[in-house]
Amino acid sequence: MPLGCDTIVVERLADDLSAEFGVLRAPTLEFGVNAHTAHVYPGNASVQRKTLHRLLNDLVGAWEASGVREFVLLTAHEHDPHLEAMSTVVTSGARVRTVDIFGIDFSSILEGQSEPMHGDEVDTSLLLYLAPHLVEMPEARDYMMSRDELRRYRRGWLRVPRDSPGSIGRPSLASAPKGAALYAHIHRVVRERVFTAPADERED
Repeated sequence: MPLGCDTIVVERLADDLSAEFGVLRAPTLEFGVNAHTAHVYPGNASVQRKTLHRLLNDLVGAWEASGVREFVLLTAHEHDPHLEAMSTVVTSGARVRTVDIFGIDFSSILEGQSEPMHGDEVDTSLLLYLAPHLVEMPEARDYMMSRDELRRYRRGWLRVPRDSPGSIGRPSLASAPKGAALYAHIHRVVRERVFTAPADERED
């Protein structure tokens, strides 16, 4: 899998929604708050939670001052410290909604997992659909965690073990058709909950 695969997914989603609904799309922030790993992977990098939070506050504040009254922050990074930094942005009055696409239920599409993990059946399938030239499937290696280990990993309490190949989950089960189904599901759910639902029914 390439570096920045989560960015590839949310940029495609943002572009599609922007084109459909005529909303402005800001440039992507390429870095977020990542889980620590016991093994160092070249090119991988992270920022602190307070750094991401402050950067988002500065950017959203500047755009709010210019007249923007509603923001949708998209992410594909189900890591609690990262999501906390995004979901606690402060404004003077503008509405901010943070959407983590990996918080969506994919259980009806997946074969070897019940939920998204990392570099897994979900990530790899999406990239096989959106950018197949960046995926080397012969290198896919499965690595499963217990539910408790996965919970602690997402909360930032557990390093990714050294014997992990860099992924958590079952990337060996990934396929482009599955990626197409996953992307269509993501697009439909975000579209319905954020853009087409009545204002009093839209989810935060």
